[in-house]
Amino acid sequence: MSTTRHLVNRRRRLATSPSRPSPSTELLSKPVTDEEAEAATEEEREPEAVTESASDLEPKPNAAAASRPRLRPRLRPRLPALLCALTVLLGAFAAWAFTSAASLRDEPARQNTALTDIARTSEVKGRIGEAVGAVFSYDYASPARSDRAAKTHLTGRAVQQHKDMLAEVRAQAPQQKLVLTTTVTASGVEYLDGDRARLLIFADQSNTRTGKDEETTYAAAMFAVDAVRRGDTWRIAAIDTFTR
Repeated sequence: MSTTRHLVNRRRRLATSPSRPSPSTELLSKPVTDEEAEAATEEEREPEAVTESASDLEPKPNAAAASRPRLRPRLRPRLPALLCALTVLLGAFAAWAFTSAASLRDEPARQNTALTDIARTSEVKGRIGEAVGAVFSYDYASPARSDRAAKTHLTGRAVQQHKDMLAEVRAQAPQQKLVLTTTVTASGVEYLDGDRARLLIFADQSNTRTGKDEETTYAAAMFAVDAVRRGDTWRIAAIDTFTR
């Protein structure tokens, strides 16, 4: 079959060549059999079939992929630049943490041990409660007792503040036979740092006239005191009545 096909092709090339005889003469001189004609027809059809099969094998573009937007590739940062940026951030965080820790250590509220040192808190509350009851109580019959209490429990500014606060009571006590009694009902340690403390005091006071017309008046008092430790005891160093 392949020999016949080549023969037919050769005859065609000879027929189209200008130096060769005309096709009609070539065909008349050598008759073509039915097998040769059928082989030539098949050869003409073969290129088309091959072309079609090749076109079928070509990958067709996907419509969804074609409509999908193309993403630009992300730029990867270089490793040295990234490490440098991380170093700067870590250094800034370390500086901030150091500054914050120093400020917390220096802040007075962070040094307050009123809630952590239970024993010292209970001690200062008990001693200052007794001191307040002693220095703010006065009996016209024994004024020296009040003086001894002031010397024992007061120090610093509190000495003069106490004199000013009881000046009117001392002046009227002999004539009206006054007896002033102060009892601490509640107290709270607002601040405690070593040998210094600040307390809020709530107290009840009764003022009794023991003359012919005996009369007793009652009043509630609230004030704050600054306390300092002197030796083995606590003393009142300042009195704050919240008045200007």
